[in-house]
Amino acid sequence: MDAPAAIEPLSRPLWRQVLALALPALAQQYLHLVVQLSDQFLAGRFELPDPAARVGYLSALNTAGYLYWFVSSYTVLVSVGSTALVARFVGAKDWPMAKHATGQAVLLAVVIGVVGSIAAVLGLPSLIDALNLKGDAGRVCVEFLMPLAALLAFQITESACAACLAGAGDTRTGLKVLGLVAVLNVPLAWGLCFGVGPLPGMGFVGIALGTGLSHVIGCITLLVILARGKSGLRLTLPNLVPDFPLIYRLLRVSVPAAIDSLSAAFCQLWFLSLVNKLGDTAASAHGIALRWEALGFLSGAAFGTAAMTLVGQNLGARTPDRAARSGWTAYAIGGGVMSFMGLLFVLLAEPMFRLFCPDPHLQPIIDAGVPALRLIACAMPALACLIIFTAALRGAGDSRVPVLFSWVGFLCVRIPLAYLLTAPQVNLGRLGVVPGYDMGLLGAWVAMCTDIWVRGVFFGLRFASGKWKKIEV
Repeated sequence: MDAPAAIEPLSRPLWRQVLALALPALAQQYLHLVVQLSDQFLAGRFELPDPAARVGYLSALNTAGYLYWFVSSYTVLVSVGSTALVARFVGAKDWPMAKHATGQAVLLAVVIGVVGSIAAVLGLPSLIDALNLKGDAGRVCVEFLMPLAALLAFQITESACAACLAGAGDTRTGLKVLGLVAVLNVPLAWGLCFGVGPLPGMGFVGIALGTGLSHVIGCITLLVILARGKSGLRLTLPNLVPDFPLIYRLLRVSVPAAIDSLSAAFCQLWFLSLVNKLGDTAASAHGIALRWEALGFLSGAAFGTAAMTLVGQNLGARTPDRAARSGWTAYAIGGGVMSFMGLLFVLLAEPMFRLFCPDPHLQPIIDAGVPALRLIACAMPALACLIIFTAALRGAGDSRVPVLFSWVGFLCVRIPLAYLLTAPQVNLGRLGVVPGYDMGLLGAWVAMCTDIWVRGVFFGLRFASGKWKKIEV
């Protein structure tokens, strides 16, 4: 078994600790992005009898991407508590309990994954219809997501395993396994989409099936690694026997965080329904812009992983001031990286769009999406604050109050502004009709940037208050 990975690093300079955890996580996040961009690239070059119909396929992939994002929010039901609890035990050098928490996290992930998979398979058609994706685009979206829904339990369990290792200070193993997932995904998706040799391709659905199967392999790989022992953790059968008090402790941290993430995901789907109302061109441009915006978002997520781990470990080691400095150091470095990404969006927005829109029929998508991608650059510092401090607070077990911040941002800022800025008029029911600004997709992204700034300020102030230092998990 590997030696415990998190005993010595707490004595090293904070910036080195942050980078040691964040850089593997950053590479891991970007490998995940490679998978998504590969799928987008395939969809943009998928041969159709009518080239103009490709806009509908890209619109379907955009909605599928949002729902795939919803899956990431669902994994929070296990992952946040896993990282926070394992990090506390590791910081306190209580390795038997760290191993026990790992087993309970895997058990919980399997149960939650199976329940989620059944619900997704049964509810997808109704959900896609509710998101205003109609006709062929709606049908294609349902077909695309079905393989991912059926294999959801593997992805949830994969996420839980990686979260436990991150809590132990090991983000490199997750990087290696996700690297395997990315390496396998590309040939699997291409082969299942277009066919290999005498084997016929499955078309658009093959892209999703390739992604799902690669996560199955990643999940099995992580389970084997943990069963053999890694970074002080070992998955054993006795630790898989339900321990309801410990499961409660996991859920006490994860459930509020999951309510935060899932409510944000529901609001994102509401927001998406407003974008879909603008038509397939706007929906496709929105999806491609989000794919590229992920270069910034995922950078924040990587430094958020570092902040969550270090805050949890330092609180377990009874050094709360160092925990606070860890969060600020992660924000300083991560915010700089994200601001640099924003500069790239301003300079390279058009060629970024052309990569996925090579056909002249897709020029309207480029025209609609380039201004939106350039606009998000101004929100990168606030987005860094939002993502990194959310993770830091979760590492401390402070996952209840932040839910209110998300509700205020989405329900009081983003959604109302999106209605007002995207439509020519807004029907307020008994209150009458008010004129809108009819800005289309750009109006939706103005609403999104405003929300990001409001929530970013809230989360920054919450972390600066230091109230999270006294929370027990």
